[in-house]
Amino acid sequence: MKWYIERLEALERAEPIYSVCGDDCAVCPRYVARTEEELRATAVFWHRAGWRDRVVSNEEIRCTGCDSRATCSFMLLPCAREHGVDACRECPGFECGKVRDTFARSEAKKRQCEQACDTPEEFRMLCRAFYEKEKNMRGTNG
Repeated sequence: MKWYIERLEALERAEPIYSVCGDDCAVCPRYVARTEEELRATAVFWHRAGWRDRVVSNEEIRCTGCDSRATCSFMLLPCAREHGVDACRECPGFECGKVRDTFARSEAKKRQCEQACDTPEEFRMLCRAFYEKEKNMRGTNG
């Protein structure tokens, strides 16, 4: 995504914003897209990376935040709510089967993402956004 690559320097300095599933929203294209064109390019990328079965509308790809959704693709948000925690690592059952499944499903999509990226730098930033879940959920730096 040309617009995303053009912002890599600024994105690298962004303070992390972790979602329940361990994604870093601060560098997620859906979260940082500012224009209709950026949202459209993001939707096209999501399809190319295999994250959607079609190019979805800007309204569908636009991030509205985890709290605005009744569910999530990993089913961690409703689970966290059910257990009264803001983050999975706060749960007495951490690392449950749902969390381990999230790690496995995320890892399985990583190569598709790499193939869809235009540059190694873009892939590196998308790894920060989506493929450091385990580190982010555990609250470790390495």
